[in-house]
Formats: sequence, structure tokens, C-alpha cells
Amino acid sequence: MKHKYIIAAVAALASLVACDKFLDTMPDNRTEIDSPEKVKALLGAAYSDHIYSMVTELLSDNMDNNRAVVTAEAGRLYQQIWRWEDVSETGNDSEENIWSSFWMAIGAANQALEAIEEMGGPSNPELSESYGEALLARAYAHFILVNVFCLQYNEETSVSDQGLPYMDKPEQGLNPKYDRGNVAQVYSRIDEDIQEGLKYVGDNYDVPKYHFNKQAALAFAARFYLYYGQYEKAVKYATDCLGDTPKTFLRDYADLQANYSEIGTARLAYNSTDQKANFLMMTGYSNMGLFWGNYSGSNKHYAFTEYIAQTESFLAPVPWNRTMLTESAFIWRPRTYPVGMLRYPIFWKIDYEFEYTDPVAGIGYRHTVYPCFTADQTLLDRAEALILLKRYDEALEDLNLWADNMYVDKVEMTLDMVHDFYSNMDYYQWDQPTQKKELAPRKPIVVDKGTLQESMIHLLLNCRRTETMGQGMRWFDIKRYGITIYRRAVNSNGDVVEITDTMGPDDLRRAVQIPLKSRDAGFEPNKR
Repeated sequence: MKHKYIIAAVAALASLVACDKFLDTMPDNRTEIDSPEKVKALLGAAYSDHIYSMVTELLSDNMDNNRAVVTAEAGRLYQQIWRWEDVSETGNDSEENIWSSFWMAIGAANQALEAIEEMGGPSNPELSESYGEALLARAYAHFILVNVFCLQYNEETSVSDQGLPYMDKPEQGLNPKYDRGNVAQVYSRIDEDIQEGLKYVGDNYDVPKYHFNKQAALAFAARFYLYYGQYEKAVKYATDCLGDTPKTFLRDYADLQANYSEIGTARLAYNSTDQKANFLMMTGYSNMGLFWGNYSGSNKHYAFTEYIAQTESFLAPVPWNRTMLTESAFIWRPRTYPVGMLRYPIFWKIDYEFEYTDPVAGIGYRHTVYPCFTADQTLLDRAEALILLKRYDEALEDLNLWADNMYVDKVEMTLDMVHDFYSNMDYYQWDQPTQKKELAPRKPIVVDKGTLQESMIHLLLNCRRTETMGQGMRWFDIKRYGITIYRRAVNSNGDVVEITDTMGPDDLRRAVQIPLKSRDAGFEPNKR
């Protein structure tokens, strides 16, 4: 699904991706984007070919250090990410590749937009949907970059927190300098692109789920406005996306359980474009399939273990079942694999493909396919917005629908049941973990401690942690809700033997450091 073009737009953001040698000579045989067909093809490059998920999973509380059991080192790159250090290493899952590939995607979107304007703009019926797609792809890439490399949006400090340049045209110069602006400015520009893009986005693609189609665009809008604190808009766009019968779009876990019993086929089925639940798919170079697969070795040095699952994640008690859950509690059962003296529970959803560049030498690149937006995630985004609007009955309806689709038991939670469950649960401590972690969000998020609203948010966060396990989204909830997390080393019993670091709600490391090459090229680093 990836299209490669030698275009003038590749010169964009030279200082950001530090490709000085590449840019020394402009190629002579560049592709001229002069037809609707070429614009559509170019937009295949408006989506990053690297993903953020490995970095954000390692940063989050989904990964412990299992060094007391797993002796094979995961590699210095993963070590630096997990330790919340400023990364100096490179690799498929490196912050440098996330940074550069999302900026390159923005460059392709801007080149497409420039070509569209030269051919009549969105009023040209052959180009209107491409115009909408380009705007949404540009907005999405900026959205990921600002949420990974900047502090979380909040009304109190985002007007002064370091932002990123919002690139809205191809850059032709070499080694340009950029003003970082602030986070609030980036969000404002994303808002503008989403609103304009929604006017034109369509479904006229050969493989629509690898492009910003209508449902994907609405799901993106719902998530963006949730993060932006505009909760009524988040509810509106999620509802427009899911329609009057959201259950018809939720993932068919019974089909996955009944018909896909092997890890390879299960992964393919989960990430299939035939799945109604999948709204937008992307591909990327990544080792995610190793870390979240039934593989032993160094990839289990930093990993999600049964200890995390049972104490604070998807095997922990829930309001309708207050005992520790087992695999059989789920319609689509997770699998738990023993590796050495530890056990690793996983859902078979992180795809793993290998591209041989030299079959004889057996070398090449690891790939993954993953859904950026799904019906199940969008339902939870709407539920969160409803909780923050204090529309608890409606939120509970969504949460019951999500849970009933996930678990074998018929789930019919009440508000009293939820509040009783969480209000009687102790707050998490690193040596006595629970799924109830202290919340310290900044406006626009306001959660009153000890209230039904707090209990509902804890339920929502637990549901989303289960739904997005292995997909890197837990990190964004940690940032948005000011959740304190720890770097823990555990032994074969799951006991914490050492705390090496703590990240509180105001820790500046929550903004991933700008990659070294870009800092060396003059891009202002994040504050530390």
C-alpha cells in the first residue's frame, strides 16, 4: 500500500529529518503531479511508514523490566526508551524514525494539496475527495507528533508549552529554521484542517480503509475533540461515525474465536479490511509483532506480564466479576505463554510480517499492520466524553455495550455497581498495585475525587487499556490524566524487586525528546 515518489516536497523539513546529503542535489527525473490519478497515488505517501506504538508502549505502565528472569538484553534502543532517557540509538521503532516519517507524510500531503490547488482546488469534482483526505492526513500526522513529542494539551499551560511548527505548504529551501510555537497553536491548526477536511472526505478508493474515508475521518474528529476538551463535538462525531446501531460495527469476537485458532490467521483476521470495526489501517516497519507475540528472547526483557494483567489490567477484577479473571472470561480469548519462569498474556492482534531484502542472507525488515481507528475505540471515546459531560447514564450504556461485546458473561452494570466497586478499591501503590490510579489531570479535564465521575473514569480507563493493549494508546491516557507511573524490575513471582524511577504528572519527560539529529541540525530541544 506504500507509494514512493521522488518529489520536490521531500525537501520539506530538512532540518527536522536531517537529510542534508539527500538534499544536496535535486533529482532530475522527479514525478510531476499533474492529474487526479497522480494525486491519489501520491496520497499513499501521506501516511507514515513507521508507527509510534512500540515507543509509547515502552514508555507506559504496560511494560515492566523482567531482567531478574530474562537475561537477554532487549537492546540499547529499547532500554533507553523504557528508562525515559533521551534516546541516542536508531532503529525501526526509534523515536527518530517516528519523527522523520510523520514529517515526510506531512510533506506528501502538502505536495498533494499544492497540486490540487493548481488543478482547480476542491471545486474540481475529481479532486475534492483527495483534498479532504490530504487535509485529514496532514492533521493526523501533526496530531501524533504533538502528542508524542510535546506535553499534553491543557488549558492552563498549552499557550506557553513548546509546540511544533504546523507545516501547511511544501518547503523548498535547504536547512530552514522553524519557530516551535506552542501546543495550543498546533491544536488550533489541526482543528481547522479537520473541519475543512470533513467537508470533502469520501469513500471513493480502491481500498478505502487504507485512506481517510468518512468513518475514519469522523472517528479521528471524535478523538481529537476529546483530547481538545470539546466534549460535545466529540460525542457528535462519534455518534455520526457509529450511527444509531453501534453494535453492528463492533468487532466480531465470536467469529475470531470460532474460526481463527492460530496466531497467524488470527492476526490477519483482526487486521482485515473486511472487519467492519476497522475504520483506518496503516502499515509500518516495527518489531511490535515480536514484543506482542508468542516469541521468547530479548523481546521479553521489557514486556507486559501476567503480574500486570492480574493486578491492574485485563485479568484484574471488574465491577460485574470481582474475582481475578481468566482467559475464558473473554469471548475472544487471550493466550498466556510461559517464557522461562514468567508468563505473558497477549491478544493475537499485533500483526507480524517479514520482508526479505536478501533471502539468501536471511535479512530484511519486520512489518506490522494495525488499525488506527476502530468502532470499539470510538465507542470508548464517546463514553469518556459523556462522563466528562456528567451524562453518566448514556456513558454507562456505551460501556455496557463495549463490555458485553468483549466478555462471555452478559454485562449489565449499574451506576451504583460501578461506584461501589471503585470507591471501595485502594489507590495503586507500586508494591500493592490496583487498577485505580491517582488522577491529576489539568483543565479541560476535571474529575472530582471520590465521586461517581471518578469511578466512571477509572472504569473507562480500564476498558480502554484492555481494548488497546499493545497498540500504544495507554501512554496518552497516562499523560492526559496525570497518572504517576514507575519503572519496576520484577522477579519470576511477579514481585517488584526494585523501583528505578518515577514519573509524576508534571514530569517534562512526558514530552519525548526531539531526536538527536534534528537537535544537531538546529531544532530547539524539549526542556528537561
